[in-house]
Amino acid sequence: MIEIIQAILLGIIQGITEWLPISSTGHMILLNSLWPMQLSTEFVNLFLVVIQFGSILAVIVLYFRRLWPFSLKKTKEERKDTWVLWAKVLVAAVPAAVIGLLFDDQIDALLYTPTVVAIALIVYGIFFLVLESRKRESKVNSIKELTFPKALMIGVFQILALVPGTSRSGSTILGAITIGCSREVAAEFSFFLAIPMMFGASAYKIYKYFKVSALAFSSIEMIVLATGMIVAFVVSIFAIKFLMNYIKKHDFKAFGWYRIVLGLVVIAYFLFLK
Repeated sequence: MIEIIQAILLGIIQGITEWLPISSTGHMILLNSLWPMQLSTEFVNLFLVVIQFGSILAVIVLYFRRLWPFSLKKTKEERKDTWVLWAKVLVAAVPAAVIGLLFDDQIDALLYTPTVVAIALIVYGIFFLVLESRKRESKVNSIKELTFPKALMIGVFQILALVPGTSRSGSTILGAITIGCSREVAAEFSFFLAIPMMFGASAYKIYKYFKVSALAFSSIEMIVLATGMIVAFVVSIFAIKFLMNYIKKHDFKAFGWYRIVLGLVVIAYFLFLK
């Protein structure tokens, strides 16, 4: 029963923090450090990644018409634009996918710690404050205007998100704004880029769990995983809508300050209180 409550809490955290640039994995690692799941280490590591699948479904549901290239309601030009959008997303997904596959074990072993999360929270919080303090003019105001080279550059920024605490959406939004995208374009492209990245990461973790580790889900583990994904899906719907409405009137400074404060709190807790 306790594991179900933990799964609900982690699902809420995942649903909120996946789309806001404050690091979902980082928050879940911190919660699991403060209140560890009494399940196998292998399952917990898998859970913290695969729970993101619920968030993927939220993007697909909210943007289905825009992302579905076979819609009969679309004109020929609109269907072409959809295929081009997917091509840009796949190009952007390549850098992090390659590095992630090559160094997955090392990342799990060395970087999934509260200290790494805290440092990443603070460093990228500062980056957000610096970036948003500069006067800039958006050169890319729609995803259609986003070129393939710029999409690839956003994908390179996404490599930074392999470090827990960085935030996948945070790194891609930072990258997109840095190369001249508007906040709306940066956020939307980050949402779309999440689909292949999170699906691929989830599939790879499941493959390693069953094939490499030769493990299987227990009944409680299946319930915990399903609960976390369902909660993450529902909460993600609201989080995505909130962010898109928020950035129409505000910048990302609030998220930068939040990251810095949380990072300092984490350092203080694990250095002086624990």
